[in-house]
Amino acid sequence: MDKDKSIEDNIIEIIDKHITPSVALHGGKIELLSYDTEKKHVHVKLSGSCAGCASSTYTLKMGVEQTLQYYFPKDIESISHEESEVTNPYY
Repeated sequence: MDKDKSIEDNIIEIIDKHITPSVALHGGKIELLSYDTEKKHVHVKLSGSCAGCASSTYTLKMGVEQTLQYYFPKDIESISHEESEVTNPYY
């Protein structure tokens, strides 16, 4: 993380380094859509095999949210997501 970067850029960096590789193993993709500074809320988009996957909520809460809260304990309190069109769910 770079203190000279915006919080959004740092979140993207952590997603790219620590979350994307795991999600990609199952054919999924994740991208940051928005970050609300006041609510300390992250909104992401799940696509690829993550869209429509029965485990996507688990991945979001137990993987993505916990990882982001580890790196940004004072800046992130919650996370939500939207999914792209379901094309090939993993499960």
